Amino acid sequence: MDFSKYHGLGNDFIVVDLRAGAGEVPAPGVVRELCDRRHGIGADGVLPILPATGDADARMRVLNADGSEAEMCGNGLRCVIKHLWERDPVLAGRAQARGGTLRIETGAGVLGCQAHVRHGHVEAVTVDMGRPQLDRAAIPMTGPAGERCIEAPLAVAGVSLAVTAVSMGNPHAVAFVDATGPALRALAEAVGPTIEHLDWFPRRTNAELAHVRSPTEIELVVWERGCGITLACGTGACATAVAACLTGRARAGTEMSVHLPGGALGITVAEDHRRVWMRGPAVRVFDGSVSAP
Repeated sequence: MDFSKYHGLGNDFIVVDLRAGAGEVPAPGVVRELCDRRHGIGADGVLPILPATGDADARMRVLNADGSEAEMCGNGLRCVIKHLWERDPVLAGRAQARGGTLRIETGAGVLGCQAHVRHGHVEAVTVDMGRPQLDRAAIPMTGPAGERCIEAPLAVAGVSLAVTAVSMGNPHAVAFVDATGPALRALAEAVGPTIEHLDWFPRRTNAELAHVRSPTEIELVVWERGCGITLACGTGACATAVAACLTGRARAGTEMSVHLPGGALGITVAEDHRRVWMRGPAVRVFDGSVSAP
């Protein structure tokens, strides 16, 4: 199996381009072995690229390191855009003709991605992440279907939190706290596993522990569903920015810097909260070939 290793702010992925029909989507057990950092390639997940089922340019699936499948991954999507642009000149030419935009089919719908290119290489990507879903039924979350979960009280591991739930195509539970630096990461490690498996969330959830530095700066550590602590999470950064706007901690319509352990993402929430844009880098690490386990 041929693959390329990429990362977005340290959130790393094995990208497998299957559009030409060369190979199959790896089974969960194979994904776990490939992502193993001691015995495999090592990654937070595997991203198969497939032919689109509609009029998009391609389709992306997101397979977590534990073999489960996620609906969407913002950092992974930027890596897929870099791969497609730099490895498929025909597709890149079509994208250039429409202003540098590629349209990728994901579990969160078809998303438009603007490649920022210099000397033929994609240095950054701006993704139109679509509309955040706030109703419990859409997240999905238990409780009245049309109701929102805004700063719901939650006690976890002796810590009192206020949780705001947001879906960016995948579920997120965001809590704003006073902790910062190493203490913020320690808190995410302590409460993340429990939040991920709360019975509030029938499909489990990502858990965001965030510290607001200012209306335009947020420090964030994410416990990712199926992965644990990662260096960055694009959908988590978007969900946190939305939650900050909903709770009056940040200002919509202005780009925020969301600082994750692997670096910063630029997140803009529309003034009516109906759209979110994410801007960040993507880096190719190496190419390789491996016999499927």
